[in-house]
Amino acid sequence: MVMRIYNTLTKSKETFVPMVPGQVGIYVCGPTVYDYSHVGHARSVVVFDVVVRHFRALGYDVTYVRNFTDVDDKIIQRANETGTDSRHLADRFITAFHQDMDALGVLRPDAEPRVTDHIDDIVDIVTALISRGAAYLAGGDVFFAVDAFPEYGKLSGRKLEDMIAGSRVDVNASKRNPYDFVLWKAAKPGEPAWPSPWGSGRPGWHIECSAMSCRFLGETFDIHGGGKDLIFPHHENEIAQSESAHAKPFARYWMHNGFVNINNEKMSKSLNNFLMIRDILETRHPETIRLFLLSNHYRSPIDFSDQHLATSEKGLEKIYAALGRLETEAGLESENAVASPDFPMDGGPFWQAFCAAMADDFNTAKGIGILFNLVKETNRLLDEKAGEFRKDARQLFSDLVRMTDVLGILQTSWRSFAEHQAERQMASATLLPEAVDALVTERTEARKSKDWKRADEIRDQLQAAGIVLEDKADGTHWKFSG
Repeated sequence: MVMRIYNTLTKSKETFVPMVPGQVGIYVCGPTVYDYSHVGHARSVVVFDVVVRHFRALGYDVTYVRNFTDVDDKIIQRANETGTDSRHLADRFITAFHQDMDALGVLRPDAEPRVTDHIDDIVDIVTALISRGAAYLAGGDVFFAVDAFPEYGKLSGRKLEDMIAGSRVDVNASKRNPYDFVLWKAAKPGEPAWPSPWGSGRPGWHIECSAMSCRFLGETFDIHGGGKDLIFPHHENEIAQSESAHAKPFARYWMHNGFVNINNEKMSKSLNNFLMIRDILETRHPETIRLFLLSNHYRSPIDFSDQHLATSEKGLEKIYAALGRLETEAGLESENAVASPDFPMDGGPFWQAFCAAMADDFNTAKGIGILFNLVKETNRLLDEKAGEFRKDARQLFSDLVRMTDVLGILQTSWRSFAEHQAERQMASATLLPEAVDALVTERTEARKSKDWKRADEIRDQLQAAGIVLEDKADGTHWKFSG
């Protein structure tokens, strides 16, 4: 199946052809670790986690690299504010990032390089740029000369002459051009620094990704990803410095995910409208967050709200319920759904339709729609128990496991999921179980004495608290409606 990816560089969907058949090299810009991760950060991480999962499901050998920026102005400032050193601060928030993303079911990349571990690689590239006349030393700093790269602006579509004409960039007397950007910053008192041919200092922001991607994937690689906010200047500058240093194309396909919005504004720390992942996980199952983040096409914005999360949670419950029915009513086991020879190896019609959606620029929104169609068909089949019951159920089960593995959901048993939901609902309930039992008993006595008014009042009270009553032959049972 032909895979097409929207390439930000060419502004069009292109057929994906890897540099090496059967292999894919992917680099994604990771976090600057000075604080906890919010939902906006998680979208990029989850999106590219799914991209990697799908390539691997198709049989590709994927090398996935995502970096940590562990030295930066923001990190230094936060370290000074908190009375710690920048290394300790970065370590703390790298650990926190891993905790949050592990909770979301994000697979660890093949490599997670830190800037401070690749200073020598950075110095090598800056040295090459100076020798090629694409960089210059001024006032102890080293700048990249944008005039030395005629294609500057090809990713963002901006023209250098137009930017300069309308420039509001602060004038730096050391720069030859207001859009020249720093590759190496001269050391300042109290800041971390490393030796270099131009004196002690630390790397600029953009050069780090050029150095680390080259180290792990080579001077040219398949896919570079990140959020839309990185297109300019970060990714634009990466292209300029990498292609100037190596005289060959940098990344062949550029993928950028859209923002998570609140009230039509991008979620960000600068706007103070962000929600931390760890805070949301206190009230929502982690796979609910994944399903929400994948419910729109990755290039489109997505609006965050409790209502949208609740909708995703309801959907997740339906998917888990279908898994439970296939296991209990059809006697199937998730562990054997793909690997066992008893199951279809090529996947059935739902898996093929899912792959077609993903082949169209990783359209997870359409893929999730196909997943819900599978759930609907599963419930129909199990309700009717008609025809080749076990054979049909086995095919659906195989497709369900394949699709949800790519999406990174159904990573626990349906029993564990049900227990988690029950515990969460119990914790948020306005009535304690003992109080519910007492009201159910009172309602039963009211019904026996034909006090229908009181019985209805109790039913309505419990329903308002999110509790559903089920009157059966052996008595009245209750459960949470959520």
